[in-house]
Amino acid sequence: MRCKRLHYSKLSNLKAVAEHSKVSIATVSRVINNDPKVSKATMLKVQASIAALEYKPNRVAQRLRSTSKKTKLLGLVIPDIQNPFFVDVVRGVEDYAYQNNFAVMIGNFGQDEKKEKLYLDILQSENIDGLIVAPIHGKDKGVENLVKKNIPVVCIDRGLTDVDVDVVKVNNEQGAFSAISHLLSIGHKRIAFISGNFKIPTYIERLSGYKKALSEYGVAFDESLVFARDTDYKSGFEIANKILELDNRPTAIFSGNNLLTLGALEAIHAKSIKIPEDISIVGFDDMPWSISLNPPLSAVRQPGFDMGRKAAEMLYERIVNPTREKENVILKTELMLRKSTAPIV
Repeated sequence: MRCKRLHYSKLSNLKAVAEHSKVSIATVSRVINNDPKVSKATMLKVQASIAALEYKPNRVAQRLRSTSKKTKLLGLVIPDIQNPFFVDVVRGVEDYAYQNNFAVMIGNFGQDEKKEKLYLDILQSENIDGLIVAPIHGKDKGVENLVKKNIPVVCIDRGLTDVDVDVVKVNNEQGAFSAISHLLSIGHKRIAFISGNFKIPTYIERLSGYKKALSEYGVAFDESLVFARDTDYKSGFEIANKILELDNRPTAIFSGNNLLTLGALEAIHAKSIKIPEDISIVGFDDMPWSISLNPPLSAVRQPGFDMGRKAAEMLYERIVNPTREKENVILKTELMLRKSTAPIV
């Protein structure tokens, strides 16, 4: 009896919308499922009744009934929701999705390949219309398989090495080049690079910019000054401690993302080393708190919100036009110079 009453209650709501808008229940159902055969005038009238009666259609039932096979759901899979950069990316994706009547389902995999696979499987089971993802590395088989299945995919922050796919990212090489060039221009030659894992294309590109700047200034590349680990606070802290204990300590540090930077700053302050008098530091990722640090942090700014919004726009275009040419969109970075660097005296 309970099941019958629940069904009857839902039917009554649907019937109430039909009576309010003076159309049939079937027409209300077609409006809810975005049937293109419904006239615009009828669509608007029924939508007004739905809003007035605060009727909430069941999304699962909609998907089962729908003939269009569109769910109005987008998947977003990112490596670290704690990273303020990816928070900005999420905001950008959600902003565009909401304006275009899509909902976003988010998975946070923490650079864990099994966890990433779990989220990709769940999102496929939800019949998402498309996916925005930061692949765990350049040969991410899980993401490659989705592309091969013709599921609309846009890679964000990093691409795939073996599969042609839509990508939106920043010019990582140029961003790193500008940071290292600045340090070299004020006399630094021993510059440590605290990097994320080089399986991630983002950090390979930043290393390339690091090397390119050294070459242009005639400074030999020293592999012992490059430290690659996880992209988190703990790694930044532990690597910076190691750097600060070197006999021939570097005069500057370039950190590969904002969490690595925070860890490095904690290690520097714990040893009572002064910035920039004793050591200079530049981070990749400029966050709102950068200007509030003591001293304010010099950093490479990348437009996370714009990147997320552009990725959602590209995904929408891929959903609408599956055969369009693949795009590789590269956004600009900007070096924000503040007080955390100083010339070698």
